[in-house]
Amino acid sequence: MNDTREQSAQPVSSSPEVMGDPIPARPKRKRRFGDRKDGRRVRTLCPMNYVSPYIMSPRNDAQNFLKDTVCIDTAEEYLREKKDSGLKGFSLMHLIVAAYVRALATYPGLNRFIAGQKIYARYEVEVSLTVKQGLEANSPETVIKIVLDPYMTATEVYQVMTDAVEKARSNDNKGFDKTAGALNHIPGLVLRTAVGLLRGLDYFGWLPQALVKVSPFHATMFITSMGSLGIPPIFHHLYNFGNVPVFIAFGAKRSENVLNDDGSVSKKKFVDVTFVLDERTCDGHYYASGLKLFRRIMANPRQLDERPETVAEDID
Repeated sequence: MNDTREQSAQPVSSSPEVMGDPIPARPKRKRRFGDRKDGRRVRTLCPMNYVSPYIMSPRNDAQNFLKDTVCIDTAEEYLREKKDSGLKGFSLMHLIVAAYVRALATYPGLNRFIAGQKIYARYEVEVSLTVKQGLEANSPETVIKIVLDPYMTATEVYQVMTDAVEKARSNDNKGFDKTAGALNHIPGLVLRTAVGLLRGLDYFGWLPQALVKVSPFHATMFITSMGSLGIPPIFHHLYNFGNVPVFIAFGAKRSENVLNDDGSVSKKKFVDVTFVLDERTCDGHYYASGLKLFRRIMANPRQLDERPETVAEDID
């Protein structure tokens, strides 16, 4: 069901807006015993947070489902402005990713993950998505993972995503495909054992860095567009393999007549967005605060043209 045909691999403008000011360096913490290659151990949570990964051991035991409807009237104007400025492929996908990444700047706990039944703060913001090679129904597809920064503007997010999509469609970015292809040559019973071994290594944080780097199952979030298929968004399950704690899907744009406070009726555009969340990473109040901020950013996307004043670091 994953499809990103709404995206376009258009060239990126070399305007100052695209280049932007240098991204501020973020403080680096010294690695301590118990930290992983992809995240540091969070050690100051309440006792319930430490117990819940043992009570709900598989990730799909801890899935919470949320559907929200976002008014995109202002977002549509913003997208047109971006396209008119030369960013021809700037789409709702880019905006949603940029808004969620910006929400992480204030609520870094949204970038936690569970591994080995422990809670970790991820070092980087990594987004996984599926890209089709063409518009035909039977076109091959690949999965890419892009690395972003909470300080990035929407245009910089667009640039990174567009470059990654171009590489994937030109067969220059095949890290995950090569790994999956190698595993595909292993007989079924042996493959099952091999995947079990990878799970064991991942549990203890011993998975080779080269695999973690290309694995789309080790990321901040997975996102998929149902809009390009013209259908509502699905609630996509979380994967027990890896450590992705959030799966976002959004559907086709739709119009709806809305009753205003003064009794008049106006037509507005909306998009439905679904979230499947790993409830073990942070509490409901924290998730709600982060997703409400995401909504506010979507309602006022022009703030994404400026860097955030600060980027919060997760707790110790």
